[in-house]
Amino acid sequence: MSDKSSPTYEPKPTLLYTSKVGLQAGAVGAFVSAIQNALGHHTSGAMGVFTRSGGTIGFFAAMGATFALTESVVANTRQTDDALNGAAGACAAGFLAGIRARSIPMAIGSCVVLGAAMGTFDYSGHLTGQEGESLEEKRKKFFKQPLKPLVEATSE
Repeated sequence: MSDKSSPTYEPKPTLLYTSKVGLQAGAVGAFVSAIQNALGHHTSGAMGVFTRSGGTIGFFAAMGATFALTESVVANTRQTDDALNGAAGACAAGFLAGIRARSIPMAIGSCVVLGAAMGTFDYSGHLTGQEGESLEEKRKKFFKQPLKPLVEATSE
């Protein structure tokens, strides 16, 4: 065992995290659906966002919720917060995307690609050393600091 003190793990609130990410992803899906509706030629009008491309909203929400649920369950089970949690969540979301396309090879490929991309992203974020930096430290790095005088004035 190392003598370094490791930070204690705080469990993630799975239901809260899943619902929040699912709703956020659903909002992104609504935006994408609106863009699809605006660019398509049809006679559905504004309701086409829900009737023609409304499945996009649900699919985005399902992928976001799947990612968040898997990430938090894996993190709580392992009691660690590292890149493998994000990789597992992205793999589950990618598998869901492949299942929507009704292709097991695409599901496995999407799992591998999204899992590797998210795992790499999370891992590189931990490597930069930005984690745990306080707001005051960020502010001191960002703003210029007044120069200190080279020679102190002596009073005689």
